[in-house]
Amino acid sequence: MKNKILITGGAGFIGSNLCEHFISKGYYVTCLDNFATGHRHNLAALMDNERFQLIEGDIRNLEDCKKAVDGVDYVLHEAALGSVPRSINDPITSNEVNVSGFLNMLVASRDAGVKRFIYAASSSTYGDSEALPKVEDKIGKPLSPYAITKYVNELYAEIFSRTYGLETIGLRYFNVFGRKQDPNGAYAAVIPKFVMQLMKKESPIINGDGNYSRDFTYIDNVIQMNELAMTTENIEAVNTVYNTAYGDRTTLNDMVFYLKKYLSDFDSEIGDVAIIYGPNRVGDIPHSLASIEKAKTLLQYNPKYSFKDGLKEAVEWYWNNLK
Repeated sequence: MKNKILITGGAGFIGSNLCEHFISKGYYVTCLDNFATGHRHNLAALMDNERFQLIEGDIRNLEDCKKAVDGVDYVLHEAALGSVPRSINDPITSNEVNVSGFLNMLVASRDAGVKRFIYAASSSTYGDSEALPKVEDKIGKPLSPYAITKYVNELYAEIFSRTYGLETIGLRYFNVFGRKQDPNGAYAAVIPKFVMQLMKKESPIINGDGNYSRDFTYIDNVIQMNELAMTTENIEAVNTVYNTAYGDRTTLNDMVFYLKKYLSDFDSEIGDVAIIYGPNRVGDIPHSLASIEKAKTLLQYNPKYSFKDGLKEAVEWYWNNLK
C-alpha cells in the first residue's frame, strides 16, 4: 500500500500542485488548509478521489495539526503566509502562522511518529549576504520579518531532528512560479501579476531599474525536489536544507521581455504594452542565484525546466485559464 502524505497549505499554489502530483502517483493525500490564501478551485479535480482528504483547519491550532497528522507517514509543510511586504505590514500575523504554526506542526508530527517532515524554507534566509551563487551554509542577516520567520523554521527543524529524532528536510524555494499561482491580491507574485496585467493591456510596474535578478524556478522542478526529499534513502541527505531552484538567474527586464514575447503568440498587441519603472521595494535583495550542487549530489536532483521552458508553459496555462 502506498504511503499517506499530509500536505499543509494544500489548497495553495505549490501545495495544490503537490497534491495533484502525489495523487497521480498513487499516494493517499490529506490536505490541511484554512483557505486564508489558498483556493477551493485548486482542489476541484481531487475532491471526488477516494485517496484524497481535505481537512479545513489552521496550523495555529494544535488540535487541527494533530487531527491532520493522524496515520500520516510524511508531512510536506507548505502552509505559510508568504510575501516580504505582507510581513512588513503585519509582522505579528506572519510570525503566528510561520513560526507558531510551524512549531505546532513539528510537535504534532513528532507525537504522531511521522517518518519525515519536509518543509518550505526560503531563499529570503540569505538576507544581506552578497555572495553569489547562494550556498546553503553561508547566510547573512535577514532583511524582513518574513525572512526571520523562515530562518527560525530551519532552527526549529534542526532542534527537532537532534532532540527528538524527527527526520527533517528544508527546501529553500527560489521564486517559484507556474500553473495555479494566484495573480490577484496585494501580495501576488510578480510573474502571475504581470501576466494578468499584460493580458489586460495594462502596464506592469517594475520595482527599481529592472536589473535586479532572480533564480526563477518552475513548479515542476519544485515538485521533483519534494519527491526526492520525501523518498531518499540516503541518510546523509536528511536533517539539512537545500536550495530549490534551477541554478540560473534572470533580470526583471528579461523576465518581462520573455513574458511579452510568449504572450504575443496569443495576442500580438501585448508586445506593445509599455513598462513602468518605480522605486525599489523595502526588504528586497538585489540579486538571487542558487547553487544546486548540494541537491544534485545528495538527492540526485536534476531540474528539467529552465526559466524560459517553464515560463512558456506557465503563460499557456494562464492564457487558457484566466481569460
